[in-house]
Amino acid sequence: QVQLVESGGGLVQPGGSLRLSCAASGSIFTIYVMGWYRQAPGKQRELVADITSGSSINYAESGRGRFTISRDNAKNMVYLQMNNPKPEDTAVYYCYADVRESMWSGRSQYWGQGTVVTVSS
Repeated sequence: QVQLVESGGGLVQPGGSLRLSCAASGSIFTIYVMGWYRQAPGKQRELVADITSGSSINYAESGRGRFTISRDNAKNMVYLQMNNPKPEDTAVYYCYADVRESMWSGRSQYWGQGTVVTVSS
């Protein structure tokens, strides 16, 4: 089993900045992809950004140019730097990881519990 724990959410003013962190722990052989999704009230969960172990990055259009995803492979951590957030960025942000737990296992997907980000003045 793998656990993902997010931190860094909270209230931020429009135009401010916020950094989300996610730590993966447990039975980890390789983490292929780590990323961030979000779900706003009444909406479906959507991709924000993800990053492979080789640092290939994919951004959703909504955050492109404002959000930066990064990853520390040695620490099994992923970060999301949110600059110039907007009220429409208000959502629960979930960490995601695509993991191989051992040399003999297949890949499994894990989710964190979520951290709330509220963008408001």
